[in-house]
Amino acid sequence: MIEIELNNIKKNYGLKNVLDGVNFEVKTGEKISLIGENGSGKSTILKIINREEKQDEGTINIRNNSTIGYLKQFYNKEQENLIVEQYLKRSFEKYTEIETKLKELENVMANNPDNLDITLKKYGNLQEKYIALGGYELESKFKKICSGFKFDREFLNKKYNSLSGGEKTIVNLGTILLKNPSILLLDEPTNHLDIEALEWLENFLVNYKGTILLISHDRYFLDKVSTKTILLENGKTKIYFGNYSYFLKEDERRTLLEFEAYKSQQKKIEKMKESIKKLRTFGHLAGNEMFFKRAKSIEKRLEKLELVDKVNLEKNKLPIELNVSERSGKEVLTIRDLTKKYDEKVIFNNLNLDVHYGEKINLKGKNGSGKSTLVKIIMGKEKDFTGEVKLGPSVKIGYIPQEIKFINENNTVLEYFLSDYTDNETKARTFLARYMFFGNNVFKHLCELSGGERVRLILAKLVLQKSNFLILDEPTNHLDISTREILEETLKKYKGTILFVSHDRYFVNKLAEREIEI
Repeated sequence: MIEIELNNIKKNYGLKNVLDGVNFEVKTGEKISLIGENGSGKSTILKIINREEKQDEGTINIRNNSTIGYLKQFYNKEQENLIVEQYLKRSFEKYTEIETKLKELENVMANNPDNLDITLKKYGNLQEKYIALGGYELESKFKKICSGFKFDREFLNKKYNSLSGGEKTIVNLGTILLKNPSILLLDEPTNHLDIEALEWLENFLVNYKGTILLISHDRYFLDKVSTKTILLENGKTKIYFGNYSYFLKEDERRTLLEFEAYKSQQKKIEKMKESIKKLRTFGHLAGNEMFFKRAKSIEKRLEKLELVDKVNLEKNKLPIELNVSERSGKEVLTIRDLTKKYDEKVIFNNLNLDVHYGEKINLKGKNGSGKSTLVKIIMGKEKDFTGEVKLGPSVKIGYIPQEIKFINENNTVLEYFLSDYTDNETKARTFLARYMFFGNNVFKHLCELSGGERVRLILAKLVLQKSNFLILDEPTNHLDISTREILEETLKKYKGTILFVSHDRYFVNKLAEREIEI
């Protein structure tokens, strides 16, 4: 049974043609990953399916009675004053409405026996609806989600706006799962998740009975969950009937076949052109019209030939090259007896840490364990603590925060870049183009940037800073897979020191030389 069907979907943003005839279908029970470079239109497709955006051309068909649960990359802040339990139970609104009506009818039956038969019938119909919706299973569902994501009573009583990025992601995901939709649209569900929560989510989705269309750049996650892969490239889709590892092998095979087909056709075209040239020469020498007619015939065949697109075997890559301006001392960071509390909760108690030049260290721990807090303390952004935090001589820090926010979100990309990059505008635009900010994209306001674009912009600045100590808080969040791979290789070659927080298991395994549990 087909749950979702997209037919010739086209979408433009200004002069940019993001989707150019997208066609695919999602069948009941399929678990499909949507992959592609940042800016290729993956999130746009989910928004169009969820009716948050409208396509310029084409049609979308969604099966009747299907319900959609949509996890966005970013959430507004209108509900952030709620405690976590209240925030989660917003999912029960349709149930509470029915519960209210049932209580009203109970009061009517108790206090007004007139028309009892009619009231009883209304009550019975409403109760049947409540049962069909799973109303009497709400508490069980709630406990299951809380157990899976380790939401204890203390956590449920927290203010939503006090949560870390990872905790907010989990809560928003929990809100959606509590609705038990038949279709899940998940846009980067693994961002900010710790390993424990990530593994629970993987198992949950593998056993999920509904249909899933997801966007993720977590390679292990894609292999575990997805059974079909759709590549979005140049506004069009290619379908692969397997997980991410299958996609890699199959895409390489198809690319080589396409390349061979292109080479073969080019040889054929050259031979045809050579034949045309020779026939015309013979025609002139012999004064025979027949040679010109044969040449014209080949020309017509050449004009009608359906050309095979040229295949680029070398994918576009960001020119990330992190150089060290000067070496720091051997002792890069020294922490002694660090203690940090939030109200009565102890985050660190007498924490000690030594970081030496050239080390690549991963700070690991559950969401809420204090990893990002420690990073803020080291950066000097958090002052309320006891103990000693000392940076070594000649240390120059380069920093990527977990949530990239700019002081003035109304500035353009170019204005932001020029605030630190003192060269002229032409050179700045040339440099930004290397990080895929082409043409008028440099005039995009910072508030309009996607997560991936924000990281690319920070990386562009980081390259120019020539820092010798990199502090990276979830640096791969929002980055597409190819950019992650480039970043991995760049950081492996980096001569300075790296202290990073990441739940990207592939990234950690590739980069970390030492891990410290927080």
